Amino acid sequence: MKQLTLSVLFSLIFSLGLSAQNIVKGVVKDSNSEGLLQGVSVSVEGKNIKVTTDVIGSFIIENLPDGRHIIVIKKDGYETQNYPVTLSGNIVDLGIVYMYEDEFAEDQDLSTIIITDDELNDDTTASDNISGLLQASRDVYLRTAAFEFSSSFFRVRGLDSDNAKLLINGIEMNKLSTGRPEWANWGGLNDVLRNQEFTNGLAPSNFTFGGVLGSNNISTRASEYRQGGRVSYASSNRSYVHRVMGTYATGLMDDGWAFAFSGSRRIADEGFADGSSYNAYSTFASIEKVFNDKHSLNFTSVFAANRRGKAAPNTQEVIDIKGIQYNPYWGYQNGKIRNSRIKDVEEPFIMLNHYWNINEKTSLTTNVAYQFGGIGNSRIDFNGARVEDGIVDGDGNPFITNLATANPDPTYYQKLPSYGIREGLPGVYGMYQEFVNNGQLDWNQLYAANAASVTGGNSAYVLYEDRNEDDRYTINTIFNTELTDNISLNASVNYTSQKSENFAEIVDLLGGTGYLDVDTFADTFEEKQNNLLNPLHLAGEGDRFKYDFDLLSQVINGFVQTQFKFNKVDFFLAGSLSRTSHQREGNFQNGGFVNTSFGKSEKQEFTNWGAKGGLTYKITGRHILDFNAGYLTKAPTLRNTFANSRENNAIVKGIESEKVLTLDASYILRTPIIQARATAYYTGIKDAIETSFFFADGIGGDNTAFVQETLQGIEKRHIGAELGLEVKVTPTIKLKGAANIGQYTYDNNPNLFIASEDFVGDPDADEFGVKDFGKSNLKNYRIASGPQKAYSFGFEYRDPDYWWFGATANVFNDTYIDIAPLTRSSNFADDGGVPFPDYDESIARELLRQERFNDYMVVNAVGGKSWRVGSGQYIGLFASIGNIFNREYRTGGFEQGRNANYRQLRDDKALETPVFGNKYWYGRGTTYFINLNYRF
Repeated sequence: MKQLTLSVLFSLIFSLGLSAQNIVKGVVKDSNSEGLLQGVSVSVEGKNIKVTTDVIGSFIIENLPDGRHIIVIKKDGYETQNYPVTLSGNIVDLGIVYMYEDEFAEDQDLSTIIITDDELNDDTTASDNISGLLQASRDVYLRTAAFEFSSSFFRVRGLDSDNAKLLINGIEMNKLSTGRPEWANWGGLNDVLRNQEFTNGLAPSNFTFGGVLGSNNISTRASEYRQGGRVSYASSNRSYVHRVMGTYATGLMDDGWAFAFSGSRRIADEGFADGSSYNAYSTFASIEKVFNDKHSLNFTSVFAANRRGKAAPNTQEVIDIKGIQYNPYWGYQNGKIRNSRIKDVEEPFIMLNHYWNINEKTSLTTNVAYQFGGIGNSRIDFNGARVEDGIVDGDGNPFITNLATANPDPTYYQKLPSYGIREGLPGVYGMYQEFVNNGQLDWNQLYAANAASVTGGNSAYVLYEDRNEDDRYTINTIFNTELTDNISLNASVNYTSQKSENFAEIVDLLGGTGYLDVDTFADTFEEKQNNLLNPLHLAGEGDRFKYDFDLLSQVINGFVQTQFKFNKVDFFLAGSLSRTSHQREGNFQNGGFVNTSFGKSEKQEFTNWGAKGGLTYKITGRHILDFNAGYLTKAPTLRNTFANSRENNAIVKGIESEKVLTLDASYILRTPIIQARATAYYTGIKDAIETSFFFADGIGGDNTAFVQETLQGIEKRHIGAELGLEVKVTPTIKLKGAANIGQYTYDNNPNLFIASEDFVGDPDADEFGVKDFGKSNLKNYRIASGPQKAYSFGFEYRDPDYWWFGATANVFNDTYIDIAPLTRSSNFADDGGVPFPDYDESIARELLRQERFNDYMVVNAVGGKSWRVGSGQYIGLFASIGNIFNREYRTGGFEQGRNANYRQLRDDKALETPVFGNKYWYGRGTTYFINLNYRF
């Protein structure tokens, strides 16, 4: 009896102790499947208290103070649940909490984003679509940048996307060649790319050290996909016209298996730009086996094939005559549109991921990935030639005849009225009429020219691809552990090995029987040979010609990070270390670089490191200050390591790792009515490298040459402020606004090097044909990074009856032309080593003034409606209209480097219509996107 009395007394005391703690608990389930939901966020409004549900969907919050509280239960893709509770030394059991799918989020998420399509300038710039990196964020400003600013090729903080890391299951997907992700590798798989963890800027990530713009990890674990299927049809006039997509996931089944599959097809004869064909299909499979609570193995396979016709930048002369949708790359062949510039991407990848929950607080993930395939960019080559039988040159070598083919580009400068006016030619109006009435690529003429030249068995014109085919292997392991309730540790080690084959391949002889692989512009027989190992090679379809080399790279890197979280202050520290090597191996012996083109180059090795840290101070649960700082070095990309990789082993002179210093400070406000963030930022970059290729007139006087231009030792400064604001005016109406006020400038005068086969033998050039042009006076010029100032104002109405509508007005300022560094060098005022006697400083200053584009405003609207048609079955309709008022605006452009000196640039700009005026990219006019989907 005594023991029983003590037991009852002890139980009563223990029960009172629990009651005094004020406890709220519950279990969270999906309303459709009634499956338990893990990882749901459960917090207390206005307090720094947050937990997540465990593997059985349960949660418990302890030690709450007495009084009334709002328990907030949130998970992406579900409607947020708010539960008021009153505590006074008691336990509140919410029981089963059902989460309802957020139909609005399902319709809007990813629908307006075409994450592979909006590259600006073929493959030579970094102005790719930012939205793929930002769409996962709930931050008001970042979502505005993704959905509203990206159509104007706005760059967050003026930085290229190589400053952000894109990962799939912890494997970095950024290309070693450019440092940027290739969105086409997984385009069209929107349904299975929703499970993402985005970190903005220097914020800590559990997977990677990240970049200045942050990181985004996409998870494709089959067990994380919601059970059920989805089919959809979309139509648009942007890049594709039709898209069909289907997805099905089993969820985690009783036997521990989970499967997820998805596929899509996108197609268009023309997008917004004339002749910009689109043909893409994508497949996805994810299979996971959960062995027990500790071990799981997931296999992912992705194959996305994408063929799209490119659109060209044009001078204002061409745009005035033909309009902003005009595209000179295509013409009719047998009554069908045929584009000569096709980008073809087929780079499938497979992954195997092992997840090991060592204990409740520690996990280790090991990943292995293999990616292969290639990218091809087609164009027409018109360097046709043939060998004259029985005829030799002065050295006794076979005589090579240039077939004297004309440039087939309908916008070639000698075909335009401006050239006729400049040269005083008769029939300028006829040139104008010819361009107005025709003005497209004449495929029939190319075939006719080849038919006329096949007496020697050779084509005058061919269609070929510049191809790079990569084999890339990656293995890494990611470690996460909670050292204490307040301290966590993240670490990772990664190894990547890649072989990249780069070559030109003939796609179509255009009716001919072969194409002589020579450079007809070279002087001697030897110099004319693109490959002395196979001289006078008559290339056929599928053959490699012009150039053939491999790029070999290895990267090993690791990072470690510690995060500290307390009631009033959170902070983190992270460091990274990497070793990168690049090497070129030439497979052709170029006749212009006999001793420097074949075989392996000197291996370039770079050791890099990074350090970053951040502090978050919670003034209250609603008012937060956030500070971050970082310094990191980046190895040059493959593209920026070699000065003239197609022809020789030359390394960029003075090559160094890029150095980046970045800082930001934010004030964050979170209330039930207002969500806001204001951020000031600074990023300084040193020792950057940029490369480009173009024809230049006036090199060292009146010489003309095709050149490879390298800027080395570039310094840049990016400063500005970001603001995002969302106000819930009523339960159904939100007002939202965002702004970026930036200034992005060159901060020094970098070194300029020009490489050309024409320079071989020049006493001022080295053995690789690289010539030092000294400093390029770029300091204080603006960086061409899209609009440097952008503002957005809008509203959103969400009706309780599951329909919604929103509109935004977006204003863009301070967009600048991309300047030509060569015209800012000593070559500009130099007439073959002697200053121009008629050089006028004031005229030169005006000639070199950077063009600033007009400000503009774009108005967009979106809306949608959802219907529940059965148990767990929904139909959703989403629609958007971009640029409602069909505003014409320039999104970017570049100065042509043709006029490389003062006299030529002065004379050209003095014309009413310059022959070599700036080339521009224009934004799309009015566009639409509509998506109808059925979920079950």
